[in-house]
Amino acid sequence: MWVLLSLAVLGLVLFVERLLYLHRGQIRATEFLDGVKNILAQRRMAEAVTVCEEAPGPVAAVVKSALLHAGADEVSLRYAVQDAAVTELPALERRLGALAAIAQIAPLVGLLGTVLGMTTTFRAFMEGGRYATAQALAGGMWQALLTAGAALALAIPAHLAHHLLHGRVRAIVRDVEWAGNEIMRYLLVDYRATVAVKADASDTLSGGGGA
Repeated sequence: MWVLLSLAVLGLVLFVERLLYLHRGQIRATEFLDGVKNILAQRRMAEAVTVCEEAPGPVAAVVKSALLHAGADEVSLRYAVQDAAVTELPALERRLGALAAIAQIAPLVGLLGTVLGMTTTFRAFMEGGRYATAQALAGGMWQALLTAGAALALAIPAHLAHHLLHGRVRAIVRDVEWAGNEIMRYLLVDYRATVAVKADASDTLSGGGGA
């Protein structure tokens, strides 16, 4: 029971820590990216990078990496976005394996307690002979049932917590993939077209002024 209690406390700490971490790292990717695009439309690249630095989570980190390589070719830009994603995503899954291990180990610990309880029961049979008391037998059975029940009471919430956190991770990964593809498309097409148009307009005005 002390082992199960220790696993329960550890599992609760891991769940709360991961839940808070993922909550901080999950932002509204669509609204965030729309804001970055609006800033880029005004050719304020430094301000867009600052917005990404101030925003938490892997989505902002991937978008920032794309902005820092906005002038590169498509292949280099894609590599930069992929490298940023590879760096950020492992942090999302950190400690989830430990929570899954607790969910898997708890029933085994409960089974061990059940075996020990049954061992105590049969030992009472042996020591009591034909006159083993009900109290002596009930002690071992109580130990067996208590550890089995406590193990299941720990394993079921641990499994649910792991699935909940894993779902949060998948949602953030989808946001990262979408944001990376969207910011690359914008930088390669819309942003460069806007910069080219404004550059042509500036050259036209300069040429007209000189004439």
